[in-house]
Amino acid sequence: MTGAVLLALAAGPLAAVAIGDLAAAGPLRSRNPARRRGARLLALLAALGRRLGVVPAPADLDARLAAAGSPAGLEARDLMAVKGGAALAALLAAVPLLTAAPPRMTPVLAAAAAAAGHLAPDLWLRRRARRRTRAMARELSGVLDLLRVCVEAGLPVTRAAAEVGGRHGGLLARELAAFAAISALGVPRPRALARLAAAAPLSAIAALVAAIGRSERHGAPLGLALAALAADARAEHARAMAEHAARAAPKIQLAVALLLVPAVMLLVAAAVLRGMGVG
Repeated sequence: MTGAVLLALAAGPLAAVAIGDLAAAGPLRSRNPARRRGARLLALLAALGRRLGVVPAPADLDARLAAAGSPAGLEARDLMAVKGGAALAALLAAVPLLTAAPPRMTPVLAAAAAAAGHLAPDLWLRRRARRRTRAMARELSGVLDLLRVCVEAGLPVTRAAAEVGGRHGGLLARELAAFAAISALGVPRPRALARLAAAAPLSAIAALVAAIGRSERHGAPLGLALAALAADARAEHARAMAEHAARAAPKIQLAVALLLVPAVMLLVAAAVLRGMGVG
């Protein structure tokens, strides 16, 4: 009976993790069969959630989707539908195990499974946003230097962003290319800059957006601001690398103390015992 309860407790979170991973799927036209299957399942969850009824999205969901790169073209309403479908799917996945649980525990376990399914897309979105932010932070100084070179060569900001996007293969460069593309389509500059800041939630990008605004309003030289931001980004990256190395040193020492030192002592003891004629 205890084993059944534990399995029921695990079924919801496990199903939720599987459902959350589906959100990584690409579009249906993707050449990857796994991505196509994932996209179909994602669409099925969204359709199921819409049948159940879509609750209003939190105010910050659009910003979280933008920070995660708007995966699979999801909008806030779509993700809320996926969350509802994921909750029902996790609950259904746990039903066979819930039947073996004590009756008094069934409502609690069912609610836990549904809640796990509902929260799984949020957890996945947060992990994806963190990965994107770390990747952009690594690319930041190089992208800002390229942008500075283009601006100082006389290119307007949108053309410079498009050039950087075409010559650099990173996530941040792609967001700059998207900024240039929507600006070329006639999207107002403040709106395009706000989208860039949301898609690349770094303090340096917020400062870049402010510098572009000052440059366009007051004619302030953008090249100087870009040079300063690039220098700050390099210093921040060096500091982060130094902190990472400092955290790695105790881990290496622990591995040496727990693994290498006992192994060497055993070898020495074996040699001494052999020399004494033991064994």
